[in-house]
Amino acid sequence: MHKWYVVQAISSQEKKAKKNLEEHREHKGMSELIERVVLPIEKVSEVKNGLQKVVEKRLWPGYLLIKMTLTDESWSYVKNTIGVVDFLGGDQPAALTEKEVDEILKDLEDKKQTVTQRHKFNVGDRVKIVDGVFVNFIGTVTEVFHDKGRLSVLVSIFGRDTRVDDLEFVQVEEISPDAENT
Repeated sequence: MHKWYVVQAISSQEKKAKKNLEEHREHKGMSELIERVVLPIEKVSEVKNGLQKVVEKRLWPGYLLIKMTLTDESWSYVKNTIGVVDFLGGDQPAALTEKEVDEILKDLEDKKQTVTQRHKFNVGDRVKIVDGVFVNFIGTVTEVFHDKGRLSVLVSIFGRDTRVDDLEFVQVEEISPDAENT
């Protein structure tokens, strides 16, 4: 009977481990025992170098879910797959409960439908405005509106602090403190 297990993979090689598990199962006679391999990911919107990009992020770096019938042979196949470190639980892996699996799969399905807005802006951060009227001005974040993807920045114009409201996340980029002095 197929059950879900958590498998630890080499960090940043989860995709390769998933591919190896799926591609070699037929050749190794594991097609009946290993039904599905899942790499939990979400689509995330990030700002890098002033450009907004959608990238895939691993929800659980270093882990995969695998639906399989656990036998000595299937356990050995998974353990010896390139990119796999071990089962969560080692020699005695415990299957996830149906409730746990249902919640995880529903969450992953929901995440497929949306793009998560991920940014690293917080009040007090130093940022450079990279688009709009105040391009190249450096200022301090005064407000962040996560739900709208917007923020306000306090910049110095002719020696006076001026608040620039309603900037989109893509219009600013975080700067490191030492970058201002270069």
